[in-house]
Amino acid sequence: MSLNPASPGIVLIVDDVPDNLALLHDALDEAGYLVLVATDGESALARARQSLPDVILLDAVMPGMDGFEVAQHLKADFATRAIPLIFMTGLTETEHVVAAFAAGGADYITKPIRPAEVLARIGAHVHNARQMRQARSALDAFGQATVAISAKNGRLIWQTALARQLIRTWFMPDAPVPGPEDAPPQLLAWVEAARQAYREQREPSPVVATDGSRRLLASFHDQGSEEGWLIVLREENDTHAFETLMNAFRLTGREAEVLYWVIRGKTNRDIGDILGSSPRTVHKHLEHVFEKLGVETRTAAAAMAMAKLRDAG
Repeated sequence: MSLNPASPGIVLIVDDVPDNLALLHDALDEAGYLVLVATDGESALARARQSLPDVILLDAVMPGMDGFEVAQHLKADFATRAIPLIFMTGLTETEHVVAAFAAGGADYITKPIRPAEVLARIGAHVHNARQMRQARSALDAFGQATVAISAKNGRLIWQTALARQLIRTWFMPDAPVPGPEDAPPQLLAWVEAARQAYREQREPSPVVATDGSRRLLASFHDQGSEEGWLIVLREENDTHAFETLMNAFRLTGREAEVLYWVIRGKTNRDIGDILGSSPRTVHKHLEHVFEKLGVETRTAAAAMAMAKLRDAG
């Protein structure tokens, strides 16, 4: 379901009390919102998945599945987890307020309901939600493979279409659609290693995984926080470059890889991290490269290799 971007938005009200539904429905409808209604937890989940509203007004206390449980289901579903939840409750004790936020609530209002207050809170959350969607759409439009990971549980909070494709290709080719919600262990391991590198004031390796001449690289959009990380992924494939270097200088595949990374300005330690080798092994490969190219320094080797790659187009 979609609306004109200029319209206020879609609101799903979940409440088992007809008087509350009527009061909220009339106020929201008059303000221009498209209003959907559910009177129990199961129908609320179904309507949320189907319509993807801009915000959900959720009664905390209902027979059967209560609002807290509904919220947990919504936040566990990749399709609905980003929808802001505003709890409606007459339970103002601290433990109930804490429970609302723990279940994924973005806000809460107390009963008896005051329509003006509801409209003000909904307006703010709809605005923020739309800005987030626009940002994600912009990332998709510009081909950015960006993923957000929760620091709390290692789950994928959201991901662009290209990021989803890369994660599936590299780590979960046989996973069912829409795919697992947990971030791949390899990506989480990269996050931890990169954060440790920053703590030690050194540059982290960008390589998450390798497959022959293909590599999956990652970088932080920023260095993240205790709540989560925003990560940009990209894939590199250097088959043509490796083949050119192998043929031009009669190198082995591994020697061509080492020379390629020398061109890219990497140290032996960096190259070892990328190729899964020790710096000592990289050094031995580099000695063979120098011998085959008839040079004695990294600079000379890099200059010869770059010239060959330029000539090869």
